[in-house]
Amino acid sequence: MRAIFLGTPDFARTFLEALARNQTRLGLQLAGVVTQPDRRSGRGRKLSPPPVKVAARRLELPIFQCARIRGNAEALEFLRQVRPDVMVVVAFGQILPREFFAWPPFGSLNVHTSLLPRYRGAAPVVHAILNGEKETGVTIMKLDEGMDTGDVLAQAATPIGPGVTSGELERQLSGQGVELLLQTLPPYLSGALRGRPQDHEQATLAPLIRKEDARIDWTRAAGRIHDQVRAFNPRPGAFTSFRGERLKVWRSRNPRSSPSPVSAGQIRTTPKGAILVGCGEGSSLELVELQSANRGRLRARDFTNGMKLRSGERLGDGG
Repeated sequence: MRAIFLGTPDFARTFLEALARNQTRLGLQLAGVVTQPDRRSGRGRKLSPPPVKVAARRLELPIFQCARIRGNAEALEFLRQVRPDVMVVVAFGQILPREFFAWPPFGSLNVHTSLLPRYRGAAPVVHAILNGEKETGVTIMKLDEGMDTGDVLAQAATPIGPGVTSGELERQLSGQGVELLLQTLPPYLSGALRGRPQDHEQATLAPLIRKEDARIDWTRAAGRIHDQVRAFNPRPGAFTSFRGERLKVWRSRNPRSSPSPVSAGQIRTTPKGAILVGCGEGSSLELVELQSANRGRLRARDFTNGMKLRSGERLGDGG
């Protein structure tokens, strides 16, 4: 069986490398990789290849890059040259047209980081944490023309810890997803495993995140803000304003529903250097790791000392 892999970020790289290590056991031959174009990043705006391209080069696999695959004759020509029997798609970053995903005789498999039909879309991990979910997981599905609407081949659930961030959860799901994919491919390719349709009435959506979604509204309950901080770590970082500048909040803990002695957004420091902030519904939240504009991340005590923080100051002052 000849396989082609589609993916872009570091999350997808782990799947490509696992497939490469297990080709003999799976009865597969990796025949090519499709990924997004190189992007400019960092302060120097240097052109950098996506992690999947870096791995594909190391594995000496044919590579095709394109910013838009729909209507791309060169992409279809790459398929004809590679002649894949099956396609594996992991966080590619584009919606595939039917003429592409249906080209291989065994179709295309997609790894999605939610328990479909819940959280269909581009940001399932972020939305699961943002909504305070206690469980999520990985789904292996067959691609069709809808947004994550294809038949489910396999699923595995995992709990979401009360302090886990999106980055930490993605790493957990990466390991879980790799194992699930390796277990699913042999019975699927042999014809022993057939997919089951999703219950579309139970579907929920997980659309792309905007940077503004990460702005903290201190009138919300502390538990909801805590989920927001976790959900937007590492990208793009939950933020507020302080002394006229943007302040990112990377970690928080101990959301309290008991009456708070301070109003929403108001700071209270403790003798041990902890930072408590008043939130909505009379609750409060402890801030653990913060980052001022053009500065590094600091633990609460160091931030308090460095900024000479005073009880009664306010976050979200419009800066």
